[in-house]
Amino acid sequence: MHLFELTRALVDIDSTTGQEKPVADYLFAHLSPLAAKHNARLDRQPAEPGRDNLYLSFGDPHVTLSTHMDTVPPFFSSREDASHIHGRGSCDAKGIIAAMISAAQSLLAGGTRNFALLFVVGEERSSIGAMTAAASPRGSRFLINGEPTENHLALGSKGALRYELIAHGKLAHSAYPHLGHSAIHSLLDALEGIRAIHLPSDSVLGPSTLNVGTISGGRAPNVIADEARSEIMFRLVGDPASTRAAVRGIAAASRIEAREVLYCPAVRLSPLLDLPTTVVAFTTDIPSFNGSWGQPFLIGPGSIHVAHTAEERIPKSELTSAVDIYARMVRQLLTTGAPPA
Repeated sequence: MHLFELTRALVDIDSTTGQEKPVADYLFAHLSPLAAKHNARLDRQPAEPGRDNLYLSFGDPHVTLSTHMDTVPPFFSSREDASHIHGRGSCDAKGIIAAMISAAQSLLAGGTRNFALLFVVGEERSSIGAMTAAASPRGSRFLINGEPTENHLALGSKGALRYELIAHGKLAHSAYPHLGHSAIHSLLDALEGIRAIHLPSDSVLGPSTLNVGTISGGRAPNVIADEARSEIMFRLVGDPASTRAAVRGIAAASRIEAREVLYCPAVRLSPLLDLPTTVVAFTTDIPSFNGSWGQPFLIGPGSIHVAHTAEERIPKSELTSAVDIYARMVRQLLTTGAPPA
């Protein structure tokens, strides 16, 4: 199947996080003939019931090409024009899956083996697929992780620290607020304090940032709210200790609960070949692999600035270039390994 055709076929399968089974089933069927032709091993790796990673190894793999199968909501199907493929997951990361498969085919046609493909679930929420893979390493010495970097090799990526904030109040008629306690007011007080936290900065990775992603709560405009929630995420560049302490202190002062949902540390990465480099602000599966699949590299076609948006798309030219880039990286790492950092 042609690179663009495969990208569109994958985009047209809804695999919003938690619903990856249809795309995993499709890829298993699509990759089975390739595995049979080249005497390869194709495995499902259960992460949760109904949610499997896929692992395809050719020989004794020292290099693994990996990305994720899940997407953010909402799902919308593909369309194509002269220069781009559009649709949910086109750049994050189904086009990358298609490019990695095409690179594998190119490598095999040239007689190269001892590499693998690993496609995981859950990157957009908890990285459960990468954590599952980390618990069962297969001896890989190098991991090429695919995320949209416009085909620039990332020299670093920020970490993530995510909280769910929960406020409890007491119901009352809104005409008599002194008889109740507003959970929404408590939550807003906490968010005001959290937004004022001094966040660290780094000379390479840049400043840490905060996003208040969701807010919900209350029952009606004439009822004092008894419950309110918010989800927040810090993009961190250093030690999270001071940020954690600040959130705990603000939560206690505001009488709310702060549940830490996810932490991934910032990472620094290495250059390779003559590839152009960049630094990215987003978080990837790399910290969740925890080095168990080898020294990581981060690169992929497409722009992060359109990922997660209604305008998500991937340039066809970058997709085509990515096939060659991935194949070159695999050959380099198999032949000489990585240069000193």
